[in-house]
Amino acid sequence: MTDPRFPIGKFHRPSENTPELRARHIADLEHAPRSLRQAVQGLSEAQIDTPYRDGGWTVRQVVHHVPDSHMNSYIRFKLALTEDNPTIKPYAEDLWAQLPDSKLPVEVSLRMLELLHERWVVLLKSMDEAAWKRTFRHPDLGEMPLPAALALYAWHGRHHIAHVTALREKMGW
Repeated sequence: MTDPRFPIGKFHRPSENTPELRARHIADLEHAPRSLRQAVQGLSEAQIDTPYRDGGWTVRQVVHHVPDSHMNSYIRFKLALTEDNPTIKPYAEDLWAQLPDSKLPVEVSLRMLELLHERWVVLLKSMDEAAWKRTFRHPDLGEMPLPAALALYAWHGRHHIAHVTALREKMGW
């Protein structure tokens, strides 16, 4: 049985950094807002407030988490592109998921994700080979090359979309 925490498997940092691989990851990010919207389409408020697994976040919290997380990543990319190996600030995503704005209708975060990814994808597609060699430093994880960060967030979007689609499948929604 698949671990419900990781419906598409755990993230594995790619060992290669090719333009083709980066293009696939950028395409994942480009499609993530539409895929997340499709994953929640037609769900009732009660279904949206259902945890995707025992002890897990609700669909609502997952939907609000994705733009929170991707916004942080977008800013980390901009910092890495404009500063020399900046140290980024982590955030307490579990606590963010409990803040009052995580109770808003999911449409708010779906729109936010669409607009954020529109900007992020333009930025990513504009990067040359020198830009892809840039890094930032995560206080807990160490140096993070931008291609690895891109792969992580391409996975992250698919990971959380799969939380919703796996729940729908399990519940027959």
